Amino acid sequence: MNDDVWLVIPLYNEETVIEDVVRQARMTFPNVCCVDDGSSDGSVAAAQRGGAVVVSHPVNLGQGAALQTGFEYVRSDPQMAYAVTYDADGQHQVADVSAMVARAREADLDMVLGSRFLEGQIEAGALKRLILRMATAFTNFTTGTKLTDAHNGLRVLSRPVVERLDIRQNRMAHASEIVALFGSMTIDGRPLRYEEMPVHILYTEYSKAKGQSVWNSVNILAELLWR
Repeated sequence: MNDDVWLVIPLYNEETVIEDVVRQARMTFPNVCCVDDGSSDGSVAAAQRGGAVVVSHPVNLGQGAALQTGFEYVRSDPQMAYAVTYDADGQHQVADVSAMVARAREADLDMVLGSRFLEGQIEAGALKRLILRMATAFTNFTTGTKLTDAHNGLRVLSRPVVERLDIRQNRMAHASEIVALFGSMTIDGRPLRYEEMPVHILYTEYSKAKGQSVWNSVNILAELLWR
């Protein structure tokens, strides 16, 4: 059923968790592409042990660049109908992806975006919630969209969207760039169709250390304001 879905996972120094993340994901979604972004540990071998295809950058370029490389790889599969952006640190839930892909199929959507702010799903502290809401408000204002969580890394993209994406923001501001590109796209002369769905993010001590801290949210906001 999900042979036409590819998970695209940016990968940077996640040796301790990536094998389990890939193995768990592949129980439902057999096609997983990890884009190693210049890791200095054993991330590549661990991802391959989990069963992922690995495409590598020789140096660290940033998450946006890793996603773009992953999109270019999965576009080469003529059977690919959906690409899912998925984090390497274990914070995303396969059950959420299944629900989002099912919704995309059912409603013929071009994009389904995960949101931490629907149905009270977010477990982050008050300061981080405030900063994320500020970043989302800025993104909505500059792109004309109406999202509740513009910087959630869990997204389902249809093939026409993946074929049109050309991400230039290599670092964390790529999330807003994706929304902006999406807002400017048309397919057969019509605007793209999208929905948000509630998702549950696991904020472990590991994931916080790897980039889910308050300071990382501050960096996202700073990149948006000064890019």
